[in-house]
Amino acid sequence: MAQKVIPMADCHNDLLLGVLHQQERGIADPFGDFWLPQLKAGGVALQVLPVYVEEQFIGEGALRRTLLLLECAWKIEEKYRSEVAICLNRGDIAKAISEKKIALILALEGSEGMGSSLEVIDVFYRMGVRMMSLSWNRRTMMADGVGERDTGGKLTALGVQAVAELERLGIVLDISHLSENGFWHVNEVAKKPFIASHSSCFELRDHPRNLRDAQLKAVAASGGFVALNGFGEFLSKEPTVESYVDHAEYAVNMIGSQSVALGLDFMKDLMGQCDPILGGALTPLDSWPFVAGLDRPSDLAHLGPALSARLGEEAAHDVAWKTMVTKLDSYLPAK
Repeated sequence: MAQKVIPMADCHNDLLLGVLHQQERGIADPFGDFWLPQLKAGGVALQVLPVYVEEQFIGEGALRRTLLLLECAWKIEEKYRSEVAICLNRGDIAKAISEKKIALILALEGSEGMGSSLEVIDVFYRMGVRMMSLSWNRRTMMADGVGERDTGGKLTALGVQAVAELERLGIVLDISHLSENGFWHVNEVAKKPFIASHSSCFELRDHPRNLRDAQLKAVAASGGFVALNGFGEFLSKEPTVESYVDHAEYAVNMIGSQSVALGLDFMKDLMGQCDPILGGALTPLDSWPFVAGLDRPSDLAHLGPALSARLGEEAAHDVAWKTMVTKLDSYLPAK
């Protein structure tokens, strides 16, 4: 008897960046040609689409680049409205899934596009952003990223105000990439759940991008969830699919399956599509350790059975999709 396919929810795929880069090279429909078939093949029911601003646009170009990437997402929905739906309000995720569409959540990976203007958060909200981190690895006007950890920086005064503004609007705060001191500052000031969109477990792989046990517990205690990163450098010295499942099992044992999700951060195809300048990436770029069998969204079809074999059916479904679908929907603003 064929094994039942487990739906998948992924909290981090930078595919918008790949789509925009390829469109800038004259490729008409990279989403429809590549990414949509990949998402379908992987059984993806919910996909968070982060906006990442490349190194060469940091500064005055960051806002323009952010807006272009967000508009890219809206054009995708316009063209494929029978296949995908950008979700803005409570109930939208469940509605999209019930209609057999892929639910999309727009996110910002870093606050570079804001500069020092809190008012821009309202602009992003109106453009559909429902998740946001204050930093990538680098420093912003809001906070220090994990690449600036030697400064001992916490959130700036502006960053503290930004947390309150995000909570007022109903934009969930993402702490992946935030410095450790910044994380604990968020833990002090946040009044609503916060999440980690693509971070794994420090105790299994001591990389600065991973979260220590106390951080895992703090995210869960806030009412949030930790979505585990599938990039090889964050998993083990010789990463495999089983290495990823190791992190899932560890996190489930630490904080429970209803606080653990997936945030794969597929990078292999993007490297060929984008030719990115990744200053401060915290990992050597000449030989990136991709995980065979976790290269792209279609591979998620095989991750479900691996999770079930290790975690059991109930916990596997929590991690694969239920945790994120349920919690993200509850975070979204009421209509």
